[in-house]
Amino acid sequence: MENQMRTLAHQLRLQIAEKGVESLSILAPLRWTLVIVFLWFGGMKFTAYEANGIAPFIANSPIMSWMHMLLGVQGASYAIGILELSTAVALILGAFRPIFSALGAAMSAATYLITLTFFLSTPGVAEVTAGGFPAISAMPGQFLLKDLVLLGASVSLLLASVAGQGRLARPVDDLEQTTA
Repeated sequence: MENQMRTLAHQLRLQIAEKGVESLSILAPLRWTLVIVFLWFGGMKFTAYEANGIAPFIANSPIMSWMHMLLGVQGASYAIGILELSTAVALILGAFRPIFSALGAAMSAATYLITLTFFLSTPGVAEVTAGGFPAISAMPGQFLLKDLVLLGASVSLLLASVAGQGRLARPVDDLEQTTA
């Protein structure tokens, strides 16, 4: 199984984001802070407090509103919690296996792409008393805006995990052979 995963990673030209090139070791804090966020937020999804807190975002989202109809408020929160905890696990495993480095980063990026759509669908984002958009409210506007930074962290890990051009395109084993 391990050989199959290694072969797949080489075929897809995947690498562990932080280990591709020494200067990329700076990406390690991004991975581990994303892990903390996903563990914390994912765990919170199993509480009624959090389920009710995210309900307006889900209810107004054209992408996610079906979840309330199908699963109910708490069930939708459970499903999101499972996905967030799965993302945390993939990010953790990604520190050791290239395929999970790319998978965890992609799952993380997808999460923040979706939550940034709430910016467009959730009432109250633009602060009317301050002249409307681009003035945004503290809640939910500024709360959602922070996801832009988390998306940037996720995309940085993803780009470092997936083969690009030149030195970054080579799997870690190839880099070790050429620098030795």
